[in-house]
Amino acid sequence: QVQLVESGGGLVQAGGSLRLSCAASGGTFSNKRMGWFRQAPGKPRDFTAAITWSGGVTYYADSVKGRFTISRDSARNTVYLQMNSLKLEDTAVYYCAAGWASRDYRRAVSYDYWGQGTQVTVSS
Repeated sequence: QVQLVESGGGLVQAGGSLRLSCAASGGTFSNKRMGWFRQAPGKPRDFTAAITWSGGVTYYADSVKGRFTISRDSARNTVYLQMNSLKLEDTAVYYCAAGWASRDYRRAVSYDYWGQGTQVTVSS
């Protein structure tokens, strides 16, 4: 059974950095795409970044391009989201997800497995 466990969230001042981790277990991920989504209160769950496990092709939402970097460590079965130059509007619960690499990476319905989420709060 696939499990995704996020960690690394917290409170940070605007302009600061955080690194989120997503530890994956219980399945084969070589044919999967791993995604990060975020959800602010009262808003839908939005695509943030994604990476194909095999090949490491990356995708980013326009709002985080140039500030966030997604990466994976195959040996540790872990995906990371390095977040720099954080803004107030980056405040949200961040979710890690896994889905087939053939699906549309931008859509939450393309992902079959989800972590429990980790809170990121950016303060002024």
